Amino acid sequence: MPNLDLPVLVVDDAKFSSMVVARTLRKAGYRDVRIANNASDALQLMEQRPVSVLIADWLMPEMDGLELTARVRQIDEQENHYTYVMLLTARESVEALAEAFDHDVDDFIYKSDMSKQLLPRIFAADRMADRQNTLLRANALLIENNRELESRNIIDLETGLCNNLYARQRLERSIRHAESRGGASAYVLVGIRNWQSLKRQHSPGIMSELALGIGRRLSHLIRPMDTLCRVGDNQYALIAHFENPEHCTTSAFRRIYDGINHKALKTTAGYISVEAGMVLCRTDMQDGTPSIDEVEKAALQGLVDAYETRLFTETSPVLLEEA
Repeated sequence: MPNLDLPVLVVDDAKFSSMVVARTLRKAGYRDVRIANNASDALQLMEQRPVSVLIADWLMPEMDGLELTARVRQIDEQENHYTYVMLLTARESVEALAEAFDHDVDDFIYKSDMSKQLLPRIFAADRMADRQNTLLRANALLIENNRELESRNIIDLETGLCNNLYARQRLERSIRHAESRGGASAYVLVGIRNWQSLKRQHSPGIMSELALGIGRRLSHLIRPMDTLCRVGDNQYALIAHFENPEHCTTSAFRRIYDGINHKALKTTAGYISVEAGMVLCRTDMQDGTPSIDEVEKAALQGLVDAYETRLFTETSPVLLEEA
């Protein structure tokens, strides 16, 4: 059975087109359908109350459907919510499909066949949005439960991520795994270069929002089997293992670097851009097994170099000779 209370927002600068979509949905029984005549009004409506499905025209003045999708994803990120985005378009081509999906659009409907496509697509969107938001709520509950584990001292209470103690434990296991079974251990250190400057500009509450937003952004960008921890006020560590050492390169983490540097984070003070430096400290045990301290020292030095060069750098731990 369809959820007739599904919150839907229709955005189109052509009032006739938006009214046709809204009337079709209401005629099918949907009770929570709102209309906006431009992207700016749509964003204001979503700030007031989130929606599960956004139906927007691809081509609109001032802000098109792809730009609107990017803004919606930033709002979703802050609100821990998922909005299913569907674009209306006359562009019937594989290239258009690829472009839409590359910009985080979930689906789109050809205007030439809208009367047949709209309701079946809404049914599918309802299921997908419900599933995603159920997962997000479950994840938020897990984070909240994790915060209650303070007595075990492995949780960063501000972000809900694991802390430096847990990062060191995971790094130790990763090194031992690579030592016994081969492959490479990766310790990726992410530092926010302009953190102190941002602290001078914003209140502690805004900085907490920013720390949480960075953690969420990184969590969405890493592989499911990797471990993400907050190891300092402005530093996050990613611990990963690669069965094939040749795959353990900066290219494997490039999307993380681009994702944190190229898209601002939304806070109650507005959108804030961070300047992240990243270093990959790679260990494949060919020259011996490093200690955790040696890996961390190499990563910190590499991060200093990354700050200076503004590049994603790669380094390896320097093993101390035994006496």
